[in-house]
Amino acid sequence: MRRTVEHKPSGVRTEQIILFRASNEMFAISSGSVQEVRSVDSLSGAPVAVSEPNLKKVRHAIRRGDHNVYVVNTALHFGLRPSPAALIFILRKSRVALLVDSIEKMTTMTKLQALPGAFCHEERAWYRGLTVLDQNVIPVIDPAGFLTAEELFHLDGATGSGTLGEAGGTAGAQAPI
Repeated sequence: MRRTVEHKPSGVRTEQIILFRASNEMFAISSGSVQEVRSVDSLSGAPVAVSEPNLKKVRHAIRRGDHNVYVVNTALHFGLRPSPAALIFILRKSRVALLVDSIEKMTTMTKLQALPGAFCHEERAWYRGLTVLDQNVIPVIDPAGFLTAEELFHLDGATGSGTLGEAGGTAGAQAPI
């Protein structure tokens, strides 16, 4: 007796991503990772200066609920030249917000490639992988890769144990982004 095996076509797994620029370089992030997109101008008066010499990529914090959200300059995080940021991505389920230059577009990613072996240091935590769109290789960032638990601990100390306005010095001073 001959048995036939029926193959069901496997659906391609897709993911909505936001393509954005930081220092003229293109990156992608899952749209599900971004809770809110705001203009830098819309936060005037709200950010508080942060002074942590070992973390130059973080200069501001925003009070959200019972905790601080630390604003990471995406260009500095990736070792790129600083550029004027226009937008802030407030990340979902995170204490991180990202300063970015612009949004290129929203699109769908159908394939995420593993990082090649050349990515062998801290950048392995920065990226989920790589994708190809319109014949361009785009790094897909990992939202959890911007601040480590240790860095958050130091930032909380610099801003008064995670609460703004309770500590002296620059933590209570308002500053433009």
